Amino acid sequence: MTRLAVCLLALGVTAIPAHALETSVGNVTVTKMVDGLDEPWALDFLPGGEMLISERDGRLLHIADGQSRAIKGLPEIAVRGQGGLLDLLVPRDFAQSREIYFTYSKPQSGGAGTAIARARLDPGADRLSDLSVIFEMVPGSTGGRHFGSRLVEGRDGYFYATTGDRGDRPSAQDLGRENGSVIRIARDGAVPSDNPFVDTPGAQPEIWSYGHRNPQGAALDGSGALWLVEHGARGGDEVNRVEKGANYGWPVISYGRHYSGAKIGEGTQKEGMKQPAHYWDPSIAPSGMMIYQGDMFPDWRGDIFVGSLKFDMISRLDGSPLREVERLESSETSRVRDIIEGPDGAIWFLSVGQGAAYRITPN
Repeated sequence: MTRLAVCLLALGVTAIPAHALETSVGNVTVTKMVDGLDEPWALDFLPGGEMLISERDGRLLHIADGQSRAIKGLPEIAVRGQGGLLDLLVPRDFAQSREIYFTYSKPQSGGAGTAIARARLDPGADRLSDLSVIFEMVPGSTGGRHFGSRLVEGRDGYFYATTGDRGDRPSAQDLGRENGSVIRIARDGAVPSDNPFVDTPGAQPEIWSYGHRNPQGAALDGSGALWLVEHGARGGDEVNRVEKGANYGWPVISYGRHYSGAKIGEGTQKEGMKQPAHYWDPSIAPSGMMIYQGDMFPDWRGDIFVGSLKFDMISRLDGSPLREVERLESSETSRVRDIIEGPDGAIWFLSVGQGAAYRITPN
């Protein structure tokens, strides 16, 4: 394994030289904190400032004391196309439970499907134990795209996870399949009794909302409401506020067009289908989403930040109606895959183009 150059300011390690970035709140400092990453997909923090980073090719990295190591004990992962080891979640009670959760493309008969696994991180942080799969979407699909796969711990203690339509567009309107949906489950995979389709004949009881294309970003706002951002086709990337039992329209309505240029579905609106809070046209290829709640950037509190894989920037959204108000752009923001708020209120993001993790702080 290539040795990673790791710089953790909280641990007193000398930082790689930082760069200034001009923003609406003045110049901010962008500092490279982890280098040498291969297709990084997600990062999260352990108590004490240690980090976990997932790489799509199937490596889970623990980073502490200026060193990184690959964690052993992962399940078999279908690494192909957009599939692989994907999102990470360190739950609020990690200090007591030592549990972590992650999403990945699980090999299945007929292909692969988005799955959620739970495991304990051993005290040495070098191995997973007691691993179990608490959810997997079935049946498998041979396509290597649209796994969705963001995972959020709700204020209610349940987990919310996104699944993509897997390239099978009509499946996002089929409640009998989990494709193109937000699912809501308990920490052991059990279905909450108040899920909206528990008593609907033929429906998958895990479904919380549906009609999504490929949501690769999800976050809670200050009130605990869930938001997500999803890829459109050619245009029509959407930001949606997720509501219980709601249908978000894909592929019946969309503000984009097929890659061929052909019209999608029936237009942009239909009764019974939700409108996006915001959409982009042309597409920005959004991935990773944060709703800022910290003290380090008080002027940005409550704003939505979304990474762009296409335009090499971070989009900031604010207002009512919601709109894009700023683009944070620099050489570091190359194909931004994930963006989160750190424990101290700094903003962290993963750059696929740079193979690195960065930290944004005030100048």
